Amino acid sequence: MSRNVIPQTLKICLVAEKFPIIGRTHARGFIAPIARGLVKAGHEVSVIAWDNPMGEKEIEQEGIKTYFVSGANSSRLELFPRRVSQKFAELHGKNPFHIVHSLTHSAMRVGYEKKSLGIAVAYDVTATRMAEIFALIGLAENTVTSQLSTAYKVAYRFLKTYYLRDRHVLKNADGLFVHSPQQGLALERYYLYPERKTFNIPYGIEIEDLSPRQASDELRQKLNIPKSAKIAVTVSDMIEKQDVVNILQAFQPVATKKPSSYLIIVGRGPAFKEIEHEMLNLALGSHVVLVGAVPAYEISSYIDLANVYIYIGGRTSGYDPNLLEAMIQEKIIIGSEVSPIATVVEDGVDGYLIRPADTTTLSQLLLGLFLNQIQPGDMGANARRKALDIFDSKKMLQKTLAAYEKILSKTPWVRF
Repeated sequence: MSRNVIPQTLKICLVAEKFPIIGRTHARGFIAPIARGLVKAGHEVSVIAWDNPMGEKEIEQEGIKTYFVSGANSSRLELFPRRVSQKFAELHGKNPFHIVHSLTHSAMRVGYEKKSLGIAVAYDVTATRMAEIFALIGLAENTVTSQLSTAYKVAYRFLKTYYLRDRHVLKNADGLFVHSPQQGLALERYYLYPERKTFNIPYGIEIEDLSPRQASDELRQKLNIPKSAKIAVTVSDMIEKQDVVNILQAFQPVATKKPSSYLIIVGRGPAFKEIEHEMLNLALGSHVVLVGAVPAYEISSYIDLANVYIYIGGRTSGYDPNLLEAMIQEKIIIGSEVSPIATVVEDGVDGYLIRPADTTTLSQLLLGLFLNQIQPGDMGANARRKALDIFDSKKMLQKTLAAYEKILSKTPWVRF
């Protein structure tokens, strides 16, 4: 076959820490809808993931073969790259792949051998630690001292993450997928990664039922929240406490002036106890519900309860799927002006954008909305329309396939 002719059927290996169980009503993120779309388009897709909550080591659903490589009492951080390499060698030996697309840095061992294996290797921007840089930028307050302190922290974190891992990922990558112009610009300007090898695809979510949903009275009763209450909802991995603490501090005067206000916080992580302690110190125990960890497919039920959905977390350099679903469900959203969502949302039109550390503005917005002093008008409908237009799974698939073909056409050692 000619070097420049891409085969009609591509053999693709996706690498991700988690692969959602197909068949759930809400399949968040990139990998499930893209994997399904690739198979429907006639391509062969295998997924190497870490852990399956159902317990099986191998599953095949809708033509997608998924292999789970975790072991008893094994450390994902230490073992996943090695297990990916081993499983990939096994699968590639039986039925050679054309391209590996990794959402994690754990495909680097495969990437080091890509020429001898005859494959191309692409990464998602989440394989780098760029999200940590965005998180630090978002915590800066509007003071000279804070700005200088943040600049120092950002520079230190950038150098540390770049030399420890990110430069190896970028050197390894035949192509890199970003989800916003902001990320692409950062890669080109600060990481010196060439623009020609960067592919901007705004990954969103796949939801089988896009119609507006009604909030669950049963869930509201379970949480002991009156039907007439005004509710703000946020979802956090609680790795860093400050994002949630900022929301708690902003919510305190809201709960005082509007006693029928509630804040629901979904998620659990290392900072859970510290966040709970801060909540109690602020005397918010009767107005804040710390739900803890819930399965991904259940998060939608909490979003449905919201009058306002807050996402000012900085630990992602991409689009948060829960925020996108809140937009689709016509919730009033409050997002971070230093996150990629700021390239989509127009402040005051599709939602509100604030600096994550600006607790005063967040408090004023919540209070104004809950007291009906701020009239959002068609904001929810505008947000839904924009989310459905930009984060369309068919467009995601078309752009992803076009990127694969371009990467393969520029990678001379790939064996067809």
